[in-house]
Amino acid sequence: MAKKRALISVSDKTGITNFAKELVSLGFELISTGGTKKALQNEGIPVMSVSDVTGFPEILEGRVKTLNPYIHGGLLAKQDDPEHQKQLEEHKIAPIQLVVVNLYPFQQTIEKPDVTVADAIENIDIGGPTMLRASAKNHQYVTVVVDPADYETVVTELKAEGITTLETRRKLAAKVFRHTAAYDALIAQYMTELANEETPEKLTVTYELKQQLRYGENPHQQAAFYKKPLGSSFSIAAANQLHGKELSYNNINDADAALQIVKEFTEPAAVAVKHMNPCGVGVGVTAYEAFTKAFAADPISIFGGIIAFNREVDAETAAKLHEIFLEIVIAPSYSQEALEILTKKKNLRLLTVPFDQVNKPEAKMVTIEGGLLVQDQDRYTLENAEITIPTKRQPTDEEWEALKLGWKIVKHVKSNAIVVASKDMTLGIGAGQMNRVGSAEIALKQAGEKAQGAGLASDAFFPMDDTVEAAAKAGITAIIQPGGSIRDEDSIKKADEYGIAMVFTGVRHFKH
Repeated sequence: MAKKRALISVSDKTGITNFAKELVSLGFELISTGGTKKALQNEGIPVMSVSDVTGFPEILEGRVKTLNPYIHGGLLAKQDDPEHQKQLEEHKIAPIQLVVVNLYPFQQTIEKPDVTVADAIENIDIGGPTMLRASAKNHQYVTVVVDPADYETVVTELKAEGITTLETRRKLAAKVFRHTAAYDALIAQYMTELANEETPEKLTVTYELKQQLRYGENPHQQAAFYKKPLGSSFSIAAANQLHGKELSYNNINDADAALQIVKEFTEPAAVAVKHMNPCGVGVGVTAYEAFTKAFAADPISIFGGIIAFNREVDAETAAKLHEIFLEIVIAPSYSQEALEILTKKKNLRLLTVPFDQVNKPEAKMVTIEGGLLVQDQDRYTLENAEITIPTKRQPTDEEWEALKLGWKIVKHVKSNAIVVASKDMTLGIGAGQMNRVGSAEIALKQAGEKAQGAGLASDAFFPMDDTVEAAAKAGITAIIQPGGSIRDEDSIKKADEYGIAMVFTGVRHFKH
């Protein structure tokens, strides 16, 4: 009876020599290539080269070695088909029952800051995916392993029955096709960017499982958290959790929203988020001062919220945070004293993200049933805008600061969005209403007496002058909005009537 054959060719050599020894003890004859063959030989494991099987040397710097009928015939033959067996015997091709392959490190190569196009191209594996796909297609007869985590399962089944189960082979084959699809998706992404294709006819994306979640938005919904292989390091997906419970689906969404808002600031800032909307934002000379203002902006909604800082959390700030029930705190770092204070709350999640990192903005992707919407991130700022001031009065310096703060925040509030702000904190936020004046009324009511002399920011134009009227009666003295309504003149006249300075940016900030 002919020996069973296993073909082994791996870039990731984790556990491979122990696995190979087990295979040899189970009667397998090993075939290998290059560095894998050398690693096995160094451990005294008997192994033949692919060239011994094919009768043909590796050529073109190793680009061609396994692309040969003596390999692929052995992988693709139906081992219970008489005609296939006849052809194997006729051409002296031995069947291969087990394939252990993982691929050239394409991702690790293109992650290098000094990678050249030539290096990237050279690390596109051809023979590996071909062997994997062939073996996975023929999983009725062939066991194919792409992940070292599966070595133990395969050895256990081989020792028990002399063969792996069809269920295991099918699961391994499915993993192979996911692996090769992800590998090709990264290559496609790299080549698409290299070719400057902005809207390719096919969009290929891949993500890796980061965390199984207990549930989704609600306990009856299943959920999981996936991470982009080459995604931003300045993100919640790449955050380092120092303390606290596992993040939930809603935690992750809210934490991302908080981080995106605090990224808007270079001065010390603190952002409180609840249900994907900011409920309080403050800036100051220190993190403590910024947080004090964020808390004062809405001391009710902040309960159970997420707080993001763009400065280290010190002991003074930590002591203030400790007084409140919070879900998550995000910061570049924490002082040792701050950690000692905050870790006393066992369920409080403490995350760090590297604020010193500069990452290329990623596209925003939103799934709908049966499809995917893709757009650029909204990175537009006042520095990009073409500012016009259609009212008789221009904003004062202090009003300008309030308008700038409001404009930074309003694009992160669900539309229809209105933000009332002073120069260093939000005073009222109206989010997600079906009409703009409804959002304004919520924001102005929350601001109360603090609206006197404050600024108001709107994410989109006023379709009529009712929002200006409401703002004026609440004491607002400056407004910033995109403009562009066919009834702009009504709003301008109303602002002039009340002595309000109004700024047009020409750009709206819808967030649905």
